[in-house]
Amino acid sequence: MLQEAELRRCAPKDLGKARVISHKIVQFVTRAARANLKAEPDDSHSNIGWNSAFKSFLSQPLGWDGSAIFVGASMSPLSIGVLREAQIVAAPPLENTKEGEAAAWLDTELQKLGLNPASCVTLPYELPKPVAERRVFSSGADRAALSTLSAWFELAHFLLSEFAAANAQLRPGPSPVRCWPHHFDIATYVSLEAGDFESAKGIGVGMSPGDETYDLPYFYINPWPHLDAADLPELPMPGHWHSEGFVGAIATADEILSSNGMRETLAKFIAGVFSIGRKKLGV
Repeated sequence: MLQEAELRRCAPKDLGKARVISHKIVQFVTRAARANLKAEPDDSHSNIGWNSAFKSFLSQPLGWDGSAIFVGASMSPLSIGVLREAQIVAAPPLENTKEGEAAAWLDTELQKLGLNPASCVTLPYELPKPVAERRVFSSGADRAALSTLSAWFELAHFLLSEFAAANAQLRPGPSPVRCWPHHFDIATYVSLEAGDFESAKGIGVGMSPGDETYDLPYFYINPWPHLDAADLPELPMPGHWHSEGFVGAIATADEILSSNGMRETLAKFIAGVFSIGRKKLGV
């Protein structure tokens, strides 16, 4: 069970470097998926999941022969690894390791299992400059921040999975809770109407570890189409409305950590804003 103390180990404002390092290592996972899975029209073959047992991001199954082979990335301890049938085949530590060395190791392990190497993949998106430029992974000084950021992903996976299960009766309904390595957020999208994504109503619910909008972890609930910023109702604690660039409800890590009964309050916030979003969308 996740302990609140893990989320408080490092202040949210001090997680920026850990976010850059973590964003970098999950690209190994998605490259392995892109190298070994059939491309889906919505790019869903490339997304990754959070595994609470390993406290790691895992690819989708990669085995050509039907065996469950996964590539994983852990923030605490910092490592990439290959798993087969829920057993870790190998997972070397990345502390003070160069990017090229890690890529070569992963290619070798994949090829041992009859899979394609990951380093041959060119990502179809640009990474933020600090992520793209990182060439050497963390030192011991980053361990506390990486552990704290890992705890935020664990909290998000737990709450988002509970939320998706509670709304499974909706149609078309919630997507699986997945992390998209381009933006590095973990989320589910609740489709509330069938039809084209650009016009059909729905609500995105997720957690970002931080970005150019908020330089700290934050949960978001974004109704689509965007709500009218001039007609927004009062929100439950502990969040606020964001209306620059997009319109959505936000609860930052600072707001969350300052609330009483943090996990329960955040779960009620997500459920409450989702209900508000449905009402405003008329579904």
